[in-house]
Amino acid sequence: MSTGTSTNTYDVVVVGARVAGASTAMLLARAGARVLLLERAEPGTDTLSTHGLMRGGVVQLARWGLLDRLVATGTPAVRSTTFHWIAEEPVHVTIRPGAGVDALYAPRRHVLDRLLAEAAAEAGAEVRHGVRVTGLLRDRNGRVSGVRTEDRDGRTGSARSAYVVGADGIRSVVAEAAGANVERLGRHASAVRYAYVAGLDAPGYEWMYGDGAAAGLIPTNDGHHCVFVATTPDRMRTLRLGRTADEAFAALFHAAAPDQAGRLSEATRVDRYHGWAGAPAYLRRPWGPGWALVGDAGYFKDPISTHGMTDALRDAELLAGALLVALADRDLERPALGEYHRRRDELSTALFEVSDEIASYAWDIPTAQRLLRRLSAAMSDELELLAALPSPAILDDSPAGARLA
Repeated sequence: MSTGTSTNTYDVVVVGARVAGASTAMLLARAGARVLLLERAEPGTDTLSTHGLMRGGVVQLARWGLLDRLVATGTPAVRSTTFHWIAEEPVHVTIRPGAGVDALYAPRRHVLDRLLAEAAAEAGAEVRHGVRVTGLLRDRNGRVSGVRTEDRDGRTGSARSAYVVGADGIRSVVAEAAGANVERLGRHASAVRYAYVAGLDAPGYEWMYGDGAAAGLIPTNDGHHCVFVATTPDRMRTLRLGRTADEAFAALFHAAAPDQAGRLSEATRVDRYHGWAGAPAYLRRPWGPGWALVGDAGYFKDPISTHGMTDALRDAELLAGALLVALADRDLERPALGEYHRRRDELSTALFEVSDEIASYAWDIPTAQRLLRRLSAAMSDELELLAALPSPAILDDSPAGARLA
């Protein structure tokens, strides 16, 4: 996929065209910035993700005018959440209208990522798939001034820009090349395995917490469900010894929710198992002279929170706004990107901490319930901020709009 008019000098080069990167590129391009969006994978491919959107993420898509498009892909609306606690009655929660949305969604990544990349291209970004970034360019003062690239055929090239945004995930080339320090590191990590199944009767999100393990059912596209299990990396490795993949998965699902384990027999697995071995959460410094980070490149928390995509959609808008200010006036770079840093950390700290505690799997059920109440409160605080944000459309008389038009 290559769209837009090709040039070699841009306001912003965004590295990574998935949720965080494509959203950032779209918002910048809508404001009139000259944007190059690069992605090493081909369009319409999946990536490791259990892809459940929380309300904050759905609010962002609605604010940007993209929610109707997502619904049109056949992504089912999720209107309830059920919590299963071992040896207790399930707790059913109806998703009520709020902040302008009345349902949650869990689109497959090949659906959502393509939708966002297409929206970026429609906004005027130049989008190139099959291109990897191999390093950063710097000016005589050491400021980042662009990227070096290599395409699928081995051709090398470069692109210059006022800013480079790393949205290239946990193993971010941009973060490493820029020297982005890890400012905070988690203590725990979840190992996760998941698969897609057909034939499961579960119209809402279902979360299960039991004997040192968690599991979940997530309705998604094509009438399928993403079914996941999670525990510590050590326990996940031990479970695999002497067992088939199906047996290990079933054993961990049973540990999380023994009274629900029979439901797996209702379903037919439609693809292979996908796995995440586990890694500690982190907060990296998200900006420096000529560069910035967004999504997992800058902030990764344990996937047991099922909140990563929502974070990415949130921070894409915070970063795009800061970059537009800096593009309009370089003297405002430090306060604008410093404010992005501050707000990201302010919104992320509670989510980071509680997700890390859940990922210990050392809790009993009353403790897990308290942790999930804290997680819910942090999400509510985040939602309040997102719902109060002004329209992301840049007005014609705004400084950034005037500078970039």
